[in-house]
Amino acid sequence: MIRCHTLSWGAPGQPLTAPLTIALDSGSLTAIIGANGCGKSSLLKVIAGLQKPLSGKVALGVPRQGGLSFLPQQQHLDRQFPISLQELVAAGFWGRRLSTQLRAQRLANALDHWHLSGLEKRPLMALSGGELQRALLARLSLADAPLLLLDEPHAALDELGQQLLWQHIHAWHAEGRTVLMVCHDLAAVRQHIPQTLLIKDRECAFGASADLIQQIPHTQVA
Repeated sequence: MIRCHTLSWGAPGQPLTAPLTIALDSGSLTAIIGANGCGKSSLLKVIAGLQKPLSGKVALGVPRQGGLSFLPQQQHLDRQFPISLQELVAAGFWGRRLSTQLRAQRLANALDHWHLSGLEKRPLMALSGGELQRALLARLSLADAPLLLLDEPHAALDELGQQLLWQHIHAWHAEGRTVLMVCHDLAAVRQHIPQTLLIKDRECAFGASADLIQQIPHTQVA
């Protein structure tokens, strides 16, 4: 599903790590972990086609348009943009041909599943961080893409939001979707995600999550 061959990324002339070669199978569930600034989010953007690599190649087993969904960090969103929560979530239907009735039903289900019912008309600027994050995740769930790239999906979520997130991640994985996510909660990675790409000291290591997390100082484990 995802093949990176001698991939380098970062600022021109300043690669963040040694060249990365990795293959992630279709239907896999994988975390990317590492310290702030090591290149996790940038790698996700390169895989999504939102940022050009410095060198090397990325090959996906799905088309970049419609075949993947990308969840950005909240800080990259314009919360002054004049749309409602419902309109933000409904953007997950982009490019899909569905009847008006089916769209309305699926939208209502997504809002209910992510505990957003009653907030449909609220503008983005009036949402809490957790509400906005759940809205972004609800939008992602409507896209039905086989490849999901998630940049810190747990950010701003309270305990209930975290539970909903992991329920959906496991459901997506059980459906055979490929999930690759940046995550700082190492305890959650160890509990929920079987394999991990660790970026440390400008080097990349890939393997079982529990084994790689042991290489990180205990004080960094959330």
